[in-house]
Amino acid sequence: MRTRFSLSIAFYLCLTVPTQAQTVADSTSVATSTSTTPEDAPAKPWQLTGFVDVYYAYDFNKPENHLRPGFLYNHNRHNEFNVNLALLRVNYAQDKVRGNLGLMAGTYAQYNLAAEQELLRHVYEANVGVQLLPKVWLDAGIFPSHIGAESAISRDNLTLTRSLSAENTPYYEAGAKLTFEVSEKWTLTGLVLNGWQNIREADGNQNKALGTQITFKPSSQVVLNSSTFFGNEKPDNAKQRRYFHNFYASVSPTEKWSLIAAFDYGLEEKAGDEDGYNRWWNPTLAVKYQVLPQLGIAARSEYYHDKHGVIIGTETANGFQTAGYSLNLDFAPTSQVLWRVEARLLDSKDNIFTKESGNPTDKNTALTTSLSFAF
Repeated sequence: MRTRFSLSIAFYLCLTVPTQAQTVADSTSVATSTSTTPEDAPAKPWQLTGFVDVYYAYDFNKPENHLRPGFLYNHNRHNEFNVNLALLRVNYAQDKVRGNLGLMAGTYAQYNLAAEQELLRHVYEANVGVQLLPKVWLDAGIFPSHIGAESAISRDNLTLTRSLSAENTPYYEAGAKLTFEVSEKWTLTGLVLNGWQNIREADGNQNKALGTQITFKPSSQVVLNSSTFFGNEKPDNAKQRRYFHNFYASVSPTEKWSLIAAFDYGLEEKAGDEDGYNRWWNPTLAVKYQVLPQLGIAARSEYYHDKHGVIIGTETANGFQTAGYSLNLDFAPTSQVLWRVEARLLDSKDNIFTKESGNPTDKNTALTTSLSFAF
């Protein structure tokens, strides 16, 4: 059901709260102002940032209900102008306390948080943290996910649309996490979570999930990340434990080149008395070249293998075994505005897509364009 949300308060805040123009910060960090202040002036504890992503997508299979394949949660409305994500964030950081609150609307919130209570569908993040030791933080609340290299904020990613991996692993999570900043190069995090992308616990499930994250930054050009998840996503009387690992490497060898290579591997116990595990896995490779300060091109290649439908069910003989290819063009007339165009092809082993005529097909092709603004 389409949710309702008014952005009038957000726009009122934008007009009444003095801020400096800035790029939306990375989802794992506290935003900082781009304005300069004297060295002896106290840092401002409060920061306000915002982001709006307006898009138009054309799916050549022409779905009658305007909804693109169900495993896509971003830019997923066909042949209509819409808002993927409108986000307003307030960040606080002072002494040994930090907190973040982000409210959102758009088709991303509508479809990606469809299982949550209606008011919670508009919460991008809501968390508070306290510094227990000089390098140890305890945070609790709703967070962006610790899994994967891609963000819900499209301008933070190399490509406009999200990879199959990003669309089918958690974008958000609820729980508590302990972060140990070992050094400038190493960061270790342990998490206790409600589950695999859920705020509200499912009926009949009294379990909590566990997660870990290890981030290694050997230099300013390289980030290596390992994230895990362990939990049960079924009712207690039908436990199927899930084990998942995501690894990615983000490399920027020069100012013009950026590359992200990722690999996911997951196991889930088979149902009932059947022994063994169902497995899914997928590699992803994305590369971007900044031709000019305002102009960039990017490409992505990916493959998703989920034969038993653990994450993406198809009810076909071979399940979800799909390759994807994307080509992007970016143009940034200013530092706050980004126009992106992407062509994407999904090629599956089975006929899991539907043509306009109603006939099944193994391919899905789409063109998507987006105009985004950040402050």
